[in-house]
Amino acid sequence: MTKVVSSLIRTLPAVIALALLLAFADTAFACPTCKENMAGDPEAANLVRGYFYSILFMLSMPPLILSGLSLYFYYEVRKARALQAKAAAEGEMSPHDALDGRLAQA
Repeated sequence: MTKVVSSLIRTLPAVIALALLLAFADTAFACPTCKENMAGDPEAANLVRGYFYSILFMLSMPPLILSGLSLYFYYEVRKARALQAKAAAEGEMSPHDALDGRLAQA
């Protein structure tokens, strides 16, 4: 019985927060003046569409930048390993020296 009571006491703040969120959700959408102006103005749809596309653009940038940098580093590592393997096959230097020499030039 005490486990049930302690469980209810732990979840009570989350339930209260959810109830408050649902109770005041309508006022969180916009102030009354902005809400009425957006609903009655047909050009407001273009404004909303502009916000929508700008948010999509901003959300797409971090994955694009991360994948671009990852791809760049992937190809650089492949190039360095190919140079290292080529130098080791030719017997000019040890495999570690080929990589160190390439990094020292960069």
